[in-house]
Amino acid sequence: MLFNSLTYALFLPIVVALYWASPAKFRVPILLIASYVFYMTWRPIFIFLILGLTLINYFFGNRIHQSETKKKTWLFVAVATNLLTLCFFKYAYFINDSIGQMMKPLGFEPQALPFDIVLPLGISFFVFEFIHYVVDVYRGSEPIKSFMAFSLFASFFPTQIAGPIKRFQDFIPQFLSQPKFSITEFDHGIALILLGLFKKVLIADNLSFFVQGGFQHPELFHSLDLWTFTYAFAFQIYFDFSGYTDIARGSAMLFGYKVPINFNLPYLAKNISEFWHRWHISLSTWLRDYLFIPLGGSRGSKWNIYRNLLITMSLGGLWHGASTHFLIWGVFHGLALALHKVFKDSRVKMASNGQAWLSKAIDSKVGTVLSMLLTFHMVCIGWVLFRADTLPIAGAILRKLFFLDTLTAGVPAYAMTLPAINYPLIYPAIFLLLPVLAVGHIVMGYVDKTDWVARSPRLVKAAWCFVLMFAIIVFSPDKSPRFIYFQF
Repeated sequence: MLFNSLTYALFLPIVVALYWASPAKFRVPILLIASYVFYMTWRPIFIFLILGLTLINYFFGNRIHQSETKKKTWLFVAVATNLLTLCFFKYAYFINDSIGQMMKPLGFEPQALPFDIVLPLGISFFVFEFIHYVVDVYRGSEPIKSFMAFSLFASFFPTQIAGPIKRFQDFIPQFLSQPKFSITEFDHGIALILLGLFKKVLIADNLSFFVQGGFQHPELFHSLDLWTFTYAFAFQIYFDFSGYTDIARGSAMLFGYKVPINFNLPYLAKNISEFWHRWHISLSTWLRDYLFIPLGGSRGSKWNIYRNLLITMSLGGLWHGASTHFLIWGVFHGLALALHKVFKDSRVKMASNGQAWLSKAIDSKVGTVLSMLLTFHMVCIGWVLFRADTLPIAGAILRKLFFLDTLTAGVPAYAMTLPAINYPLIYPAIFLLLPVLAVGHIVMGYVDKTDWVARSPRLVKAAWCFVLMFAIIVFSPDKSPRFIYFQF
């Protein structure tokens, strides 16, 4: 069930009405059943997967807490069980193909797996939540006593498929306090859902039809055209994923629950480290707390720190998908973070030696703008690796982006037909929209970050919602692709 589907538009109001019309003691069971129904609308059989993992991790959490001498053993078994489940469903083909390719020079022919594997929706997200739970119990947090509360934490349908990745220390107290209906929170939730649909349906979906042509056939386009496609994808994935997060947060608010914010104006980051503090925040903090820090974090020699950054981001890349281009994307960001660490240390060393001119130049207004532009373009280069279907296609695009390939045949990007858009005259030249998208990123990020809608008078809220609904209805494309992060 997609958030941008008619099914969800019917499902959500029904569940909200049942939830608030029922006595308090029935509300959590209703929300839990609704969450399982939500998941079963895709493939009913996979309800046994999420139920099984819920039972197992509830047991592991209790065993880790109760054990006096075998805490670490139980933790190892718990983490291994979750990771093996994830690897089987998500990485079995990738691992088998990789082994086959490595053995091919030795005379062994690659063999296909004797069975078919379907990737369950959301498995990467709820497995990470389970790992967070057992690790934090091992570190001293109290386990969740109520099995129903634990089940709802794992299956809560607004965050079930693509996050944000919740922390049980934040979620469970809301459950225990039995949320009370608040018209202010309800209004805010509706506004967030509409804002998310606006980002997804009106902006991201329309951009997707344009981006697809450029990334499928880079040989047809000039270097400047491919830069336009790359910029367009940068905004497409931002509006698509932040739109999903807005709908998730808004849906949760309708039930009185709050889930963490996931974006904070990421394209205004002044360096690659700051970008990861602003982009997919729930994932980046998870990677920091449960991978980077256990590896040693920023302790030890500088080479150990670089190694930890590279391993963390490489595995973060693979988390996004079982494909070489995702791994290379993670390696790219790991190297970028390591280089930023080298540069940052050099700045500190220069300043301590009385040479503060570099820091002053970077911190000036001009330096800040240049830093933002440099970081944005570095992120965009990474997006090419992320979006391209294969490494050869990514390589072909990158060569043209840096004007390393000569053009044999090509058509300008602005001449492309956009048949899936109802009113293509609104987009006579997609590159003219890029400044508008940049401003939209800032404005919508500000609205989300400051809770502007929640603090506005009711008349302003109503007008805001009306404008969003009007735009969604009038300018949405005929077809709406599923959210990008649903595949992860």
